[in-house]
Amino acid sequence: MTQPNLTCTPLALTPHKNCVTAASRMPSPSSRHHPSPRPPLLLSTNAKAAPFLLLATALATNTREPTSSSLQLRMGDAAIAAVREEEEEEHIFRSRFPPVAVPDDVTVPEFVLAGAEAYADKVALVEAAPGGRSYTYGEVCRDVARFARALRSVGVRKGHVVVVALPNLAVYPVVSLGIMSAGAVFSGVNPRAVAAEIRKQVEDSEAKLVVANEVAYDKVKGAGVPVIGIGDVECMPGAISWDELLAAADRTGAPVVALDPVQQSDLCALPYSSGTTGVSKGVMLSHRNLVSNLCSSMFAVGQELLAQVVTLGLMPFFHIYGITGICCSTLRHKGTVVVMDRFDLRTFLGALVTHRVMFAPLVPPVMLAMVKSPVADEFDISGLALRSVMTAAAPLAPDLLAAFQNKFPGVQVEEAYGLTEHSCITLTHAGGGDPQKGPVQIAKKNSVGFILPNLEVKFIDPDTGRSLPKNTPGEVCVRSQAVMQGYYRQKEETERTIDDKGWLHTGDVGYIDDDGDVFIVDRIKELIKYKGFQVAPAELEAILLSHPSVEDAAVFGLPDEEAGEVPVSCVVRRRGAAESEADMMAYVAARVASYKKLRLLRFVDAIPKSVSGKILRRQLRDEFVKNNAKTATA
Repeated sequence: MTQPNLTCTPLALTPHKNCVTAASRMPSPSSRHHPSPRPPLLLSTNAKAAPFLLLATALATNTREPTSSSLQLRMGDAAIAAVREEEEEEHIFRSRFPPVAVPDDVTVPEFVLAGAEAYADKVALVEAAPGGRSYTYGEVCRDVARFARALRSVGVRKGHVVVVALPNLAVYPVVSLGIMSAGAVFSGVNPRAVAAEIRKQVEDSEAKLVVANEVAYDKVKGAGVPVIGIGDVECMPGAISWDELLAAADRTGAPVVALDPVQQSDLCALPYSSGTTGVSKGVMLSHRNLVSNLCSSMFAVGQELLAQVVTLGLMPFFHIYGITGICCSTLRHKGTVVVMDRFDLRTFLGALVTHRVMFAPLVPPVMLAMVKSPVADEFDISGLALRSVMTAAAPLAPDLLAAFQNKFPGVQVEEAYGLTEHSCITLTHAGGGDPQKGPVQIAKKNSVGFILPNLEVKFIDPDTGRSLPKNTPGEVCVRSQAVMQGYYRQKEETERTIDDKGWLHTGDVGYIDDDGDVFIVDRIKELIKYKGFQVAPAELEAILLSHPSVEDAAVFGLPDEEAGEVPVSCVVRRRGAAESEADMMAYVAARVASYKKLRLLRFVDAIPKSVSGKILRRQLRDEFVKNNAKTATA
C-alpha cells in the first residue's frame, strides 16, 4: 500500500475532560476541570491522508464528561493510628515472605522493558502457528515508542481510552504497552464477542479509538469511533492502517514523553470484569497498581531465570491475567512468550514441543484434555521442557490433579488466585527460591497458595462483617497498593466493593490454615441456601468430577417454595458411560450430608464457560429452567 504524505504536529496536551484520570476521581461539579483551548492539528491535505484527518478530528471533538471514582486510601496520622488499632482488634494475615520494594517513578512500559536493550536480538514474542509473526526485544521497544508517538501525534491525550479488539497476536503486547506509553488507557475486549457487546464497552468506557484486525472489524466499525486496522487493511474499508500510522509518526520525529509526562498515578488499564456474577464493569487500574502487583507476584523469580523462561500465551490477552500475568511478567524477565490465538490440542502440544515451553498458565479444561484425549498419545511427552503449569480461573479437581501428575510426573502444578480488581495475582503456590535462603516453598495441593509480599488478607463473616481466625471460612478481603482505583462511573458499586478502610471485598469464600496456605471454598453469590444451610457448588462439582463416567459438571441453585433453594446439576458424561441421572445423584448423596444432596440432575452436551474457564452459572441456570419446565423439589 502506498504510504501517505502525512505530516503531524504533536498537540500540546493538557488534561482534557474526557480523560479517565486517577487524580480526578469523584470530582464535584464545581471542581471538574475544563478543557484548555485546543491547538491546531497540522495535517497534510494529501487525499491519502484523509483517514488520518478524520481520526484527528474525531479525537478533537469528543468531549463527554467523565465520572470516574476511587476509594484509594490517603494515609495520614489519624489513618495510621486507625490501622494500628484495627490490627489489634482484627485477624489480619500477611505474607510469610518479607516485603519487596516497588519503584515509585516508573510506568508499566518502563518497568516491563527495562534493560531490553541488552537483549535487542532475542525473540520476545512469537506466534505458535507456522509462519507466525515474531518480535525481538529491539522491535518491541521500537514499535511501542512508535505507536505511542503516533497516538500522541493525532491527538490522543492522557487518560483517553483505546479499546483493543484483537485476538492473541504477537503484536498485542506492543499495542497495549504503546497505549500506556502514550498516557492513554488500554481496554481489552473479547474480539469474539458479538457487535453489541463490543459496542457497549466502547460506549461505557467513552473510548476514543478501537484497534482491531480483519476478523473483528465488522463488529467494531459501527461503534462510532475511528478504527486502527492491523492485518489485511484492504478488508477493512475506512480503517486507519497500523503500518501507515506508525510510518507517519516516524516522519514527525516527535518525542513521546516531552509533551505530557506519564505519572505512576495515572490510569493505564480499564479491563472489564467478567460479568459472571453481575453487570460487566470497567475496572480502573493505575500504573502503580500494575507495577506493584508485578513486583509482588514475581518476587520469587531468581536472576538465574533471566532471559531463560519460555511462557505459553494461551490465556486471552484482553484479560488482565493474559496481558500482565503472562506478557508483562515474561517481558520483564526477558523471556519469550509463545502466542496462541485459540486452543486446539494438537497445535497446543506441538507448540509445547517445538518452542520448548517451560511455563504454561492453563485452565482446568485444557489440563483435562492433556490427560484424557487420545491426541496426547501422538506426542512424545518425555522430552518436554515444561517445568510447571498454573491454573487460576477455576478450582482444580483433586482427581484431575492426580491424573495430570501421573501423566506428567516432572511438571509442577501450581494453583493461584487473583482478580481483575486486584490487578491480577493475589495468592500463589511457589516462592522463596533464593539459593541462600533455602529451597523453594510450595503451598499445599488444592490450596490456592500463600499470600504474596506487600499484601494484607482477612476473612470476614459476610453477614456481620466480623473478622475470623484461622481455619474459619469467610469472605476473602485484600488490601494493598494493587487494589483498583474503583469501577468506572460506578460509585455505588465501588463503595460496595472497597470499604472505607481500603479493604477489597472479593465475594469469594475461603480460609487460611495454620501454615498460611489459603483455600477457596466458593463465591458468596453462588452459595446455595437450602433451608438455611449453605451448600457450596464447588464441593458437589468436585464429587461429581471424581466419578469415572463424568467428563464435566456444574452445580447451581434453583428457587424452591419450601427450601428457598435446592442444588441441581448439569453433567457431561464420558462417551460410552451407562449411568443414569439417578445413579449420579445417588453417587453424590452417598458422600455428603443430606442437605447437600442434589435434588435434580440433567445430562448435557457441554458446560458453558467464559474464556478464562469459569462456569457461566447464570447462563446455565437460565438454559436449565428453559429446557426443564418441571420444578425441582426438596
